[in-house]
Amino acid sequence: MEEGKTMIKGRVVLMKKNALDLNDLGASVLDRVHELFGNKISLQLVSVVHPARRIIRLRGKLGSPAIVQDWVTTITPLTVEDTSYEVTFEWNEEIGIPGAFLVRNEHHSEFYLKNLTLEDVPGHGQLHFLCNSWVYPSKRYTKDRIFFANKAYLPGETPELLRRYREEELVILRGTGSGMLQEWDRVYDYAFYNDLGNPDEDQENARPVLGGSSEYPYPRRGRTGRPPTKSDPKTESRLPLLRSLEKYVPKDEQFAHLKLSGFLGYGLKSIGQFLVNEGEALTDTTTHDEFDTFEDVFKTYEGGLKLPQGKLLDKIQQNIPLEILRALSQSDGEGLGKLPMPQVIQEDKSAWRTDEEFAREMLAGVNPVCIRLLKEFPPTRKVDVEIYGNQNSSIKPSHIEKNLDGLDIEEAIKLNKLFILDHHDTLMPYVRRINATDTKIYATRTLLFLQKDGTLKPLAIELSLPHPEGDQLGAVSKVYTPAEHGVEESVWQLAKAYVAVNDSGVHQLISHWLNTHAVIEPFVIASNRQLSVLHPIHKLLKPHFRDTMNINAFARQILIDGGGFLEQTVFPGRYAMEMSSFIYKDWVFTDQALPVDLVKRGMAIEDSNSPYGIRLLIDDYPYAVDGLDIWLAIKTWVEEYCRFYYKYDDMVQNDTELQSWWKELREEGHGDKKHEPWWPKMDSCHNLIDLCTTIIWVASALHASVNFGQYAYAGYLPNRPTLSRRFMPEPNTPEYEELKENPDNVFLKTITAQLQVLIGVSLIELLSRHPSDEVYLGQRESSEWTMDLEPLKAFEKFSKKIRDIERKIVQRNGDGSLKNRMGPVKVPYTLMYPTSEKGLTGKGIPNSVTI
Repeated sequence: MEEGKTMIKGRVVLMKKNALDLNDLGASVLDRVHELFGNKISLQLVSVVHPARRIIRLRGKLGSPAIVQDWVTTITPLTVEDTSYEVTFEWNEEIGIPGAFLVRNEHHSEFYLKNLTLEDVPGHGQLHFLCNSWVYPSKRYTKDRIFFANKAYLPGETPELLRRYREEELVILRGTGSGMLQEWDRVYDYAFYNDLGNPDEDQENARPVLGGSSEYPYPRRGRTGRPPTKSDPKTESRLPLLRSLEKYVPKDEQFAHLKLSGFLGYGLKSIGQFLVNEGEALTDTTTHDEFDTFEDVFKTYEGGLKLPQGKLLDKIQQNIPLEILRALSQSDGEGLGKLPMPQVIQEDKSAWRTDEEFAREMLAGVNPVCIRLLKEFPPTRKVDVEIYGNQNSSIKPSHIEKNLDGLDIEEAIKLNKLFILDHHDTLMPYVRRINATDTKIYATRTLLFLQKDGTLKPLAIELSLPHPEGDQLGAVSKVYTPAEHGVEESVWQLAKAYVAVNDSGVHQLISHWLNTHAVIEPFVIASNRQLSVLHPIHKLLKPHFRDTMNINAFARQILIDGGGFLEQTVFPGRYAMEMSSFIYKDWVFTDQALPVDLVKRGMAIEDSNSPYGIRLLIDDYPYAVDGLDIWLAIKTWVEEYCRFYYKYDDMVQNDTELQSWWKELREEGHGDKKHEPWWPKMDSCHNLIDLCTTIIWVASALHASVNFGQYAYAGYLPNRPTLSRRFMPEPNTPEYEELKENPDNVFLKTITAQLQVLIGVSLIELLSRHPSDEVYLGQRESSEWTMDLEPLKAFEKFSKKIRDIERKIVQRNGDGSLKNRMGPVKVPYTLMYPTSEKGLTGKGIPNSVTI
């Protein structure tokens, strides 16, 4: 060995290409053949110091190529597992510690490179490279793949010999902006939501392009470059359903193997459930696609139905992709046609019908982010009076004053006792069009009173329709108040059901899809395009973007597309995504911060003596109480992290990557809102901390709070129906007489029909599950995600704080004086409980929008 040279032993950890949990045997054989013919996998270390210390803009000196050893002789496991290989590098001690390495794959197939660890690096010791990336054969790349050591650098502090590599990586990730992207491309780019409809199939399947116009503004999604449809050059062509797994998403953004297997396994189970029950409904002429009694609904969970034979079974086999059928073996053993018992009816099958539970779920249910303080009476409209006429509320003092515990309305407002769930202005512009279909809805307002025990009591529900002679003539409204007996009680139960239908739709389209899934995707794209993996903010945010692009692409393919599951099961139908665009017009990024949101909705007031900066007006508001603890923990962690790298505000201002990132987010990612004055400036560490805290909050805790409780509460559809098919029965009509005679039957005929229930419940069962490889808030996939010790210590403090919050949540749920923590249904509030076991648990905060 030459003088000054040394040998460094290393260990590469990777996963070979496979299909779900079964190895792709063809790829494995071909890779071995390539090995035998000398086409191997080689790695080269890159120096951060040049021995000659020459002029700037040099690249780091490369070590000799080192071959990954024993590929042929190493037995690949039959299940998805890491495989470890030895590699030995020849290195010149004069050029110091390696700062990166290049990898060249001369095999037939790609592999997933997890990490490289070097032992006994001279002058340093062990050195770790965290990779977590797919490496395709070298013929697919213009440059060999590069991976950097786990050290964060601001752009101006990057070692000179790594700077060119850093810049070139970002150029590759941005792509050229043209052409159809392939699975091996690593390109992150933007596109409009122009792939929801399929006009080539039928004009009924056409949908408007969302994004790029003032009429239909929308966040951007990842570009695929697929060709346009023949019927409409502005609409991107769609993949057939059976090829849905072939959609382009950067490979590193796709589901991990275990998660993909579980997702498809439960997907098959869910699809099977509704097809099985559809078969029963088609063959049983007594049902007519209806649940006749609540006992019929319970049978869905208690007994299940047998798998049909013959044509329907053939239909299942013909329409489910082979890879999904393979995943059936991942089922949890419950069997097709039997759904788990939702928590909301586990303890008591009728408690969901109480007024207390109806109101409690606005504070602790699956959509606790819409209720607000009522500051004026009667409620007034915010829609355009020239278009929609008088939309002010018709609720009068006589409707509610008898239930205000001796207060008059003015006193109740002054004491912050009146609250409202307002789905009037959001829905009224769409009610006429929706009601022209088989669906029949109202725009609703629900008034509530805060009682001395901290619970809310419904006071009145207003159901409104557009004037039959034209929108400009205003609303036609009717007010309903609580009743406990006779037909009036049945009418009141129906009024609550119409409110629940509205809340279910707003929850799915706005609180869940738009305000978490859709608005986060531009941050994922911009971060990969403008922030190097060496950038400290990239390292901070990366875990909170895991799987988001992939689940969103999957949603566009089968859930939110024209005629997809959401349109079939949620009341806006074909207007669903268009309506979410209408709501996006009022979206404000800074309002997504939890304290800001609570103050804006009047649920809290500013309080400088509080550690959160605000004080809640309802002390027992489980979502907000637990959420504020999570928010403060995230903010403290982000502040400690950011201030380690940014000692002064001018370091933020002079960070070229950070400034490009923030500019692109506003002007491209959320381009339809680029002129909004509320965007904060990227000019201080304070603003950077607030921004990153809000991103992490939305991607983790906010999403968890509106997603993982879906099955617990909405798995029993009568509690949260998604459709209404009849208007309220009017006195002196046959429908009203029917309501008197058989109120439960009328209720079930009014809300979601049997088939839609089974489809919808199967879907939310799928969306409410945690996979076995979930990574939760306060956790990282690797403990060696950075070499910087102070951020590692700060993250350890954050993790401990998250564990402390878990204990506090358990204590709160055990406090009987906090009536909103459990409610009549005896379901503890755990949607902000940070960790979880796998499966359907109703708790757990994943780091990112993963499903």
